[in-house]
Amino acid sequence: MVSRRSLLRGATGLAAAAPLSLAAGEALAADHTGEALGAGETLAAEGATVPETLAVARGQVGGGTTLTPEVKLSHLSVRAGTDLRVKTASGWRDVSASGCTAGSDVATAPGNVLVPAAGVTAYRISSAPTAVTELNTADGRARPRTARPRTLTLPRAERAPWRPTYLSRAAWGADESYRLNPDGTLISPPAFFGVQTLTVHHSGEPAPVDDPVQHVRGIYYTHAVSNGWGDIGYQLLIDRYGRVFEGVYSDPGPIPVFGPGPGAPQMVNGAHVGGFNAGNIGVCVLGNTMITPPTAAAVRSLVVVLALLAKATDLDPEGTTGYVNPISGSTATLRTISAHRDWHDANPAAGATECCGNHLYAQLPAIRTRVAALVDLLG
Repeated sequence: MVSRRSLLRGATGLAAAAPLSLAAGEALAADHTGEALGAGETLAAEGATVPETLAVARGQVGGGTTLTPEVKLSHLSVRAGTDLRVKTASGWRDVSASGCTAGSDVATAPGNVLVPAAGVTAYRISSAPTAVTELNTADGRARPRTARPRTLTLPRAERAPWRPTYLSRAAWGADESYRLNPDGTLISPPAFFGVQTLTVHHSGEPAPVDDPVQHVRGIYYTHAVSNGWGDIGYQLLIDRYGRVFEGVYSDPGPIPVFGPGPGAPQMVNGAHVGGFNAGNIGVCVLGNTMITPPTAAAVRSLVVVLALLAKATDLDPEGTTGYVNPISGSTATLRTISAHRDWHDANPAAGATECCGNHLYAQLPAIRTRVAALVDLLG
């Protein structure tokens, strides 16, 4: 039996891996058009410092109340579906408070979503009161960055013909204090479970994301602090350039998603499908694919990530799984690689959602086929 320790050793390059043929690498890269990184985005991902997130909790706001932000805004954190109007230099306009609502295994209601709000000088909420947090993920006090982007490391990654750029939590600037109670204990201590399914999300915000690194920090604050989950809900995230971001904290090692110890790899639990998280790895593609198709770079990285996860956990990318939540006993039967919306179809308790967006959802059959082919190549 192959132990998890041996799989992780291979992922860090300490064990030799049989090379793939050139043709296999060319096939994987054939559809990659990608996008060039702008100077600001390169700096945000690789600079020597990272800004602290500035946050102002405004409490329950609603009933037509108009507020002037107390901090220069990059984002607003509000409940999904909130009737929101914002004022910019161009005047007032309606904004859809849309997004993947994610959800923990114990939450009884959807949490807040993140709305890009750069340039907003006032905002009004006409619907029922919602908890509002004003965020600035760009201009806080600079603190040293303790890690830089590197090549993605997952079990069997050395065998892949191509691997995307990877940003650990330290590289994208996660403030680990968000995971702590006032007394210093963890809000949600890492819990590990055998992997049954892989779920694809989009972040679903109503406006384009100008800086993906800053946006990931905003999602982290919303999930960990505003929603009280103690961490970001997804295990991994992917931006439009194909860069992969570490999500929920697993352990101090260099490999995301999985925990330490012998035996088959076990995933750290997250909060991305309400009531159906334990044993379910969530990968979020940043952007709203109800509006815009995912980039070829994002899909390419998604295929590689899903293939490496499926190979490490012995999942059939084109199969069907009878999922059982080891915490609650909740069940669902669905494709082993599914979209967030598929969980509601399998068990309405998961909550209705448009995630992962129509454009990305339409590509899932082809993505499963590509993932299965790459799994075979990984040996």
